[in-house]
Amino acid sequence: MAVDYVVIVVYLAGMLAMGWWGMRRAKSKSEFLVAGRRLGPAMYSGTMAAIVLGGASTIGGVGLGYQYGLSGAWMVVTIGLGLLALSVFFSARIARLKVYTVSEMLDLRYGGRAGVISGIVMWAYTLMLAVTSTIAYATIFDVLFDVNRTLAIILGGSIVVAYSTLGGMWSITLTDMVQFVVKTIGVLLLLLPIAVVKAGGFSEMKAQLPTSYFDPLGVGGETIFTYVLIYTFGMLIGQDIWQRVFTAGSDRTAKWGGTIAGTYCLVYAVAGAVIGTAAKVLYPKLASPDDAFATIVKDELPMGVRGLVLAAALAAVMSTSSGALIACATVANNDIWTRLRGVIRKPEGEGEGEHDEVKGNRAFILAMGVAVILIAIALNDVVEALTVAYNLLVGGLLVPILGGLLWKRGTAQGALAAVAVGGLAVVGLMAAYGILANEPVYYGLLASLAVYVAVSLATRPTDEAILTAWRERLAGRAPEPQSEPAVPAHQ
Repeated sequence: MAVDYVVIVVYLAGMLAMGWWGMRRAKSKSEFLVAGRRLGPAMYSGTMAAIVLGGASTIGGVGLGYQYGLSGAWMVVTIGLGLLALSVFFSARIARLKVYTVSEMLDLRYGGRAGVISGIVMWAYTLMLAVTSTIAYATIFDVLFDVNRTLAIILGGSIVVAYSTLGGMWSITLTDMVQFVVKTIGVLLLLLPIAVVKAGGFSEMKAQLPTSYFDPLGVGGETIFTYVLIYTFGMLIGQDIWQRVFTAGSDRTAKWGGTIAGTYCLVYAVAGAVIGTAAKVLYPKLASPDDAFATIVKDELPMGVRGLVLAAALAAVMSTSSGALIACATVANNDIWTRLRGVIRKPEGEGEGEHDEVKGNRAFILAMGVAVILIAIALNDVVEALTVAYNLLVGGLLVPILGGLLWKRGTAQGALAAVAVGGLAVVGLMAAYGILANEPVYYGLLASLAVYVAVSLATRPTDEAILTAWRERLAGRAPEPQSEPAVPAHQ
């Protein structure tokens, strides 16, 4: 394993070096949180693909392939479809808003009333996403160095926290681009063909496995529908995803760069399912489907290649973890802490004030990073934590966000009612049906939609001045906000 260790250590050292380099570029709030809003198509596509394809998509995607065959690709497919929908239909408008968080978008659209409540829901989602990504280090470092779970989480988490704190989104963008290249080489170009060859090719795989393993719908229609609700819609509204959209240098970059990234996700989905199917032929009686990735890498790949593929898995986890971490810190600082303190943020370009904002956001990343590591060490059930996060996100925020983008008649009262009722419904239904049940997100989403429409129609339409400012912003004709969105005096 000596060569493999060298590959991994060089990779990790490179991540830290890029964090240090990114620190030199992140001199303003815009540079620190959204990479100056100037990424070109190639870098935007690579970093967007990197953040959405994390440990769940890599290790979990192979595990689903091991359990269900080719239909195990559906989870990652729905992630790709969500990214495609976001890029084609919404990303250009989102990028033109020139905001930093989803809650700021809601404030602009509804008149400055939804920030703290929606911020808390989004913060809970991004926190749990960062925690579950951090826990995944335990699996990878156990294979690499045979270290215990706590030490693995501290080691992996500390590296991500370090480069994220140093350079913010610039560091994360640079490291994600490297991680995208490593994942492409490690998973698509090396592990995929080697796994298929080791399993005897597709003909041998078909001969060895039940026909259900090659049924595109074998995972079940209800499961696929749930994946669409949680992951496809989750891609449309997650702060971690929107914050990457904000980095695009132009509308065209946001639209076409995201479309390329979404298409890449579809390819990655099929690759993971095929690798898992091959692992089922090679190791038919693994204790857990999630062991399939580590097992096939450890036992079937040659020295050096094994280190690169494990680095690819590490890259997948790190990209999601760092993206969730900066999203969590941005929401905590900009949508919750600043608003609760009643502090008006200073305009960009005011020298010392801007420097203070960078320091403040850097401090929040460090604080949230330490919290994420501690929670990851204490938490055992990753699937339940992630399910709670996505159920709250989709049940509470999907309707007011898409409603604000698509329906002029939606009001602030309707949005707040939708967040409250959808969120509470999801929590209550999870208590009644179980956290992993499908019903909470189904009924929570329906309740949120019904309340949003009913309350919006029953209340006074949004002030025309707010809607006019909103339309100007969507069209890219208004300046970037300098503080909290203005609320007309009569409101």
